[in-house]
Amino acid sequence: MTAIFQIEFVPKENMNEILPLVQMLNNYKIPVEILKKRLQDMLRDGYQCLGVYDREVLIGICGVWVLNKLYVGKHVEPDNVFVMPEYRSSGVGKLMLDKVFEYAAEIGCDASELNCYIQNEKGIRFWNNLGFKAIGYHMQKVF
Repeated sequence: MTAIFQIEFVPKENMNEILPLVQMLNNYKIPVEILKKRLQDMLRDGYQCLGVYDREVLIGICGVWVLNKLYVGKHVEPDNVFVMPEYRSSGVGKLMLDKVFEYAAEIGCDASELNCYIQNEKGIRFWNNLGFKAIGYHMQKVF
């Protein structure tokens, strides 16, 4: 049976349906209750999430932040990008990001930026294939 993909923004009222995929993305290191609280805070700050569905099943997610910074202008930042393992290398990720970039163009973004972990070699290849170039380091200090 051929997969039929539907790509759309996940409605705010259904946003908790992304959490199982976010848990997988983070190797189940973050308890779901913490993720729920963080997600509610993020939604108040303008977070959106694009979902890819195979019929009714959510198989991919891409968080979307629209930001404005002095050095780059208005831009879109894909975040928490994840595709179920059985759908990887089938073009789902590219379809999802094409939709993000289409949305970015519609709302007048000048660029896209993202973070990708240094050890995520497959992710780095994926982003490079979409035209992204490494320009810096993602740095963090935990309080």
